[in-house]
Amino acid sequence: MVQSSVLGFPRMGKLRDLKKATEAYWGGKISRDDLLAEGKRLRQEHWKIQKDAGVDIIPSNDFAFYDQVLDHIQLFGVIPERYSKYNLHPVDEYFAMGRGLQKPDEGVDVPSLEMVKWFDSNYHYVKPTLQDNQTFKLAANPKPVVEFLEAKEAGVVTRPVILGPVSFLVLAKADRGQSVDPITQLDNLLPVYVELLNKLKAAGVEDVQIDEPILVFDLAAKAKAAFKPAYEKLGNLGAQAPRLTLATYFGDIVHNIDVLSSLQNLHGIHVDLVRNPEQLDTVIGALGPNQVLSAGVVDGRNIWKTNFQAAIEKVELAIQKLGKDRVIVATSSSLLHVPHTLASEKNLDAEIRDWFSFAVEKTAEVVIIAKAVTEGPASVKEQLEANAKSVQSRASSKRTNDPAVKARQASVTPEQHNRKSPFPVRHAEQGKSINLPLFPTTTIGSFPQTKEIRIQRNKFTKGEITPEEYEKFIEKEIQDVIKIQEELDLDVFVHGEPERNDMVQYFGERLTGYVFTTHAWVQSYGSRCVRPPIIVGDVSRPAPMTVKESKYAVSISKKPCKGMITGPVTCLRWSFPRDDVHQSVQAQQLALALRDEVVDLEAAGIQVIQVDEPALREGLPLRAGAEREAYLKWAVDAFRLATAGVTDNTQVHSHFCYSEFQDFFHAIAALDADVLSIENSKSDAKLLKVFIDEAYPRHIGPGVYDIHSPRVPSEQEIKDRIEEMLQYLRPDQLWVNPDCGLKTRQWPETKAAITNMNNAAKYFRQKYSS
Repeated sequence: MVQSSVLGFPRMGKLRDLKKATEAYWGGKISRDDLLAEGKRLRQEHWKIQKDAGVDIIPSNDFAFYDQVLDHIQLFGVIPERYSKYNLHPVDEYFAMGRGLQKPDEGVDVPSLEMVKWFDSNYHYVKPTLQDNQTFKLAANPKPVVEFLEAKEAGVVTRPVILGPVSFLVLAKADRGQSVDPITQLDNLLPVYVELLNKLKAAGVEDVQIDEPILVFDLAAKAKAAFKPAYEKLGNLGAQAPRLTLATYFGDIVHNIDVLSSLQNLHGIHVDLVRNPEQLDTVIGALGPNQVLSAGVVDGRNIWKTNFQAAIEKVELAIQKLGKDRVIVATSSSLLHVPHTLASEKNLDAEIRDWFSFAVEKTAEVVIIAKAVTEGPASVKEQLEANAKSVQSRASSKRTNDPAVKARQASVTPEQHNRKSPFPVRHAEQGKSINLPLFPTTTIGSFPQTKEIRIQRNKFTKGEITPEEYEKFIEKEIQDVIKIQEELDLDVFVHGEPERNDMVQYFGERLTGYVFTTHAWVQSYGSRCVRPPIIVGDVSRPAPMTVKESKYAVSISKKPCKGMITGPVTCLRWSFPRDDVHQSVQAQQLALALRDEVVDLEAAGIQVIQVDEPALREGLPLRAGAEREAYLKWAVDAFRLATAGVTDNTQVHSHFCYSEFQDFFHAIAALDADVLSIENSKSDAKLLKVFIDEAYPRHIGPGVYDIHSPRVPSEQEIKDRIEEMLQYLRPDQLWVNPDCGLKTRQWPETKAAITNMNNAAKYFRQKYSS
């Protein structure tokens, strides 16, 4: 028979239970035992959901209090001395690595490890950080063993999920000041994996899912060569170890098919047939005579119902070549990237709700598909008919198509993508109207979203206060934020975004073509959850979205105040996009809507406009080549279309996350923004060398401190960071700003950090004033 499988389940719980528990623990409101108990409750609840749905292969060790890679860092003892020296409880050491820890009274002050995007998703993982003399040691009570036994005691037999050794090392980096090449540590790491697999077998584990997602990358020769010796060792442990199913996702592995062909001692191979269905024949051809194919046909990254007919056709093609006993129906990836359950969404329009499937519903989908190909379509006739009706309803709905939007897209000209004048001319004009000092200081956009802001927004949403009352409240918040920035003596202000729930949701709620959920939260990092809006149809802007608040802020500001907009690529990437229209089409529609907003902001007297594109790097295709260049072309065009409608006097800023941009720097330069700010505080300043190599002429603000952590950096720490930056950037092009927006921080730490940042900027301003 064909089995069904889920590669991973969301951790947060139906009502963001894990977020609430971890934040309560960080705030000292619950004990460590309470936190651990809540984690256990959630794990058992999620295993039961999958068991009750009829899933055959249920994952364990997919749960994490912060991040699954951070779990492995602790599991293998890859803990830098700056954390281990404090002799913290393992739970607190874990969170210190994830988010930093600062306890002045106890002499504890340590920043977090670097955090970067998990492949091309909006999930963030903590980067393993290795030393030159790195050693590896398995934790005394290995988490994968503990959670397998926990599930077994609850009556659920699971398949533990672990990150494979090659991916763990390729995704790692050398610590600052170290020169170790992580992949060279494979021989030292493999004995720990052997020990772990032996312990899992002793606990009763028969099968292990071992994730090697880096197989979708263009691999360096050393990384590619590491697979054969690694899995010759791990796959040949015999009866003393579990069977291994190697899982890949988020792309195809055809370009690494020679690696797959060398791994025939493994039990099975999982591939993502949603992202790349065309790889099926090649992968089947590379399997060993007894290997199992796990066919990822249910989308783990988006919320649309699976088209059962199309999925069944893929699975039956595999069955024709391999037989039913060698095929598993699976999710394409972990369901970590989709919301918990559609059952919580009581307010969605019935027609549109019928198009969606969240994590709980997707567990049912893999079971239905597996049953259809095992017992025949008649065994699930009712479900197949309902699914076909849903798919047809969406395809024929008038709500997905807007002729006016399509007509406007057809009329876009190349000239609309270009500013009136080149940067030197614009810079001179802006200097006359926006008088800024050397090392100008600013923030990225948002200030702390206080409890009071959330309470008032919730009251307004529920109709408990009038629009006029809410508007007065927002104006008071803007007044307070402007006053604080005056006291902090920043050079370019922001209005603080108190009216905004999320940087994408806020705009989506004011655009046609979007729908919204109530409880469809998805983990972004740690306890941070987002509720991505869903693009269901063609997008347009019925009315101005940010002009009122920005105009008010400018009217009460003594210094320039930025208008803040989320860019078209980020609006696309941080939504659940349509899967029936190419993303370039959706990005252009968003760009045209945002272009209208940018022009209206300028007309309202806003001279500095920031159009954020933090997802630009995230959206980059994982492999170099034609697909990547095509993406960069339409992504850059979308940004330029959104921003090029203003005069030379208006200074256009953009912000994007992470400094890993060497491979596509030409696209960063092509954005033609007057000022870029980037998330950079945890990265090596040497990455800024590309600005010299490419003679980048415009202005840049590499982040000087990490906003993901509550830790307050010292003034000297920020000075040291700026000093590093000045090795690669000219004083006249360097802006000083935090890494990202400050909405998740508290006011005391925010004020303290910005004070230190501003003092550091003034030090260099004085130093270079002559």
